Amino acid sequence: MSKDQHPAKSFKSNKKKDDDDPGKLIKPPEQLELTEAELKEEITRTLTAKNPHAPQNLAHYKFHDGAYKLTTAVDHLAVHFVLEGCLEHQDIDEIHATTPEELTEDATGEEGEDSADEEGSGDGDADGDGGEEEEVVEDDIPAEPKVTNQFNFIERASQTLNNPLQGRSIQTIPPPRCNYTANACQWNIYDVYMEELQKRENNKDYDINKLIETPSDDITQVAKSAMLLERMVNQNTFNEVAQDFKYFEDAADEFREQEGTVLPLWKFQYNKAKMMCVTAFCWNFVYPDFFGVGLGSYDFSKQGRGMLLFYTLKNSTYPEYIFPTGSGVMTLDIHKQHSYLVAVGFHDGCVCVYNLKNKGQDPQYKSTVNNGMHTDPVWQVRWQNDKSLNFYSVSSDGRVVSWTLRKNELVFTDAIRLVLDYTVSDWLEGIQELPNASGTSFDFHPQIDDLFVVGTQEGKIHKCSKNYSSQYLKTYEAHNMAVDTVKWNPYHPKVFISCSSDWTVKIWDQDYSVPMFTFELNAPVGDVDWAPYSSTVFVGVTTDGLVHVFDLVINKYQAICQQPVVNKKKTKLTHVEFNPVDPVIVVGDDRGVVISLKLSPNLRKKPKGKKGRDLVEGPEAEVAKMEKLLSMLRELEP
Repeated sequence: MSKDQHPAKSFKSNKKKDDDDPGKLIKPPEQLELTEAELKEEITRTLTAKNPHAPQNLAHYKFHDGAYKLTTAVDHLAVHFVLEGCLEHQDIDEIHATTPEELTEDATGEEGEDSADEEGSGDGDADGDGGEEEEVVEDDIPAEPKVTNQFNFIERASQTLNNPLQGRSIQTIPPPRCNYTANACQWNIYDVYMEELQKRENNKDYDINKLIETPSDDITQVAKSAMLLERMVNQNTFNEVAQDFKYFEDAADEFREQEGTVLPLWKFQYNKAKMMCVTAFCWNFVYPDFFGVGLGSYDFSKQGRGMLLFYTLKNSTYPEYIFPTGSGVMTLDIHKQHSYLVAVGFHDGCVCVYNLKNKGQDPQYKSTVNNGMHTDPVWQVRWQNDKSLNFYSVSSDGRVVSWTLRKNELVFTDAIRLVLDYTVSDWLEGIQELPNASGTSFDFHPQIDDLFVVGTQEGKIHKCSKNYSSQYLKTYEAHNMAVDTVKWNPYHPKVFISCSSDWTVKIWDQDYSVPMFTFELNAPVGDVDWAPYSSTVFVGVTTDGLVHVFDLVINKYQAICQQPVVNKKKTKLTHVEFNPVDPVIVVGDDRGVVISLKLSPNLRKKPKGKKGRDLVEGPEAEVAKMEKLLSMLRELEP
């Protein structure tokens, strides 16, 4: 090898060239050249612990919800390198013996000590002092300080007894799973919408043109929310009335011994029914705040359209349901168990059954001329107490008809035909068929389903049975004018009440032909009703705008409350009805207005016991209370 090619010389020559210019920077040839402004620019870099490659749209199946849910917690830990070591732990004594020579010397020293001990034990007491000196010498040797080894740390730990684990396993059937994959594009979405529009066109439920042009006009989707919001607004607006309904008690009743008052609460009025007359009331027994109102006209020369409205005490400004009718509504009755079924009688002789669950305004069942329709106005309808869907109606044509609901039609059966009472001489004179009597009202016995009483336009009341369709069980010479209302007492099985336009209200015992009580109210009586909480309390309304409340236990001769609720000269009260739960009554007038009234404590007072406490009364006690009054009257009879 030549000298020029010696590596040492070449290294020295290169080093000498570098040493000539020690301040020169060596740059790689591919380095980017930057200007002064770019070099002075500050670039801020923020280091975070988040993994930029971690997925953000993970979804896990939630068995509680039965669907896939996005997971917000994402694991950002990224492992780049893992190496498992093979180090072994060593004891503290083995740490100092780092070389084989030291381990050998330790072993030799231990053998020498063992032999010395054996010799000392053989010499006896003579060598005992020498042993003590050796021990003193060993004690004088200072102990080496213990150096903590930072690279071989031994963690001391203690193990305790763990409680035995109790396992509880439950095996459930997993939900069925299936894998579904599909690709969606604009054309797929368009095809789905077009198929939906085609289905609606075939079912004739929607108009495609309205759906495309005015897609925001469908208010049915927010109807329930709007109804709840309307109730909340009305309860805030009429908050004082709601508080009176719930908590108000007339303190003045403490100073009145036998008198009471009624407090006006809400007023119900529909603008399109201002010129109509309230012809019927009925409360819902399933929802006690819900009641129906029938609107028509008692002026037979001015008959027109009618209306069926349903109100709730939670919203007095607007009806919950509105059903316009072609003829005036004369009566209605809500089924006690199936509260969505409403039987209605009209002035043209038709009877209908409305289903409140249906969205339309047409009745679900309707009588026609071909299936037993009445020929005169229907004055009363009543659902039968049995389990079958069956109701009865009475009309001025003298027929009491039973109607049964079938799948698609009303099936009728004549229960009884009302006839006028003629003498034997009249029959001998040539009257072969007795003329019909005009029925105006009727009511079923609360305990005996076959028994009912019927009031007629001639002022008579007939006690009838469904088992005898050709004769009456008994006839009462009740009133001088038409019997507007007749109702059984809800507690006593023998007592019923009647009212008429001859200014009287009469209470009857079915075993007697004369009334037990007679009250003259100085004006035509429109309606009466028994209280649901007492067998001796009833209410009546007159055409002069007065509400009369009676309690036979307190006063057997006159009302304990007579209060006007409407203008006497302009308005006439037509109907009244007790709420089945709360101490509230509703009254209607001939201008389509309904007023709710709350009874004061004296009008619903319970009898006092020996210690001044209220007696807990039940049906048997109410029957005994009425029976006591009747027995007192029977003793006074000649």
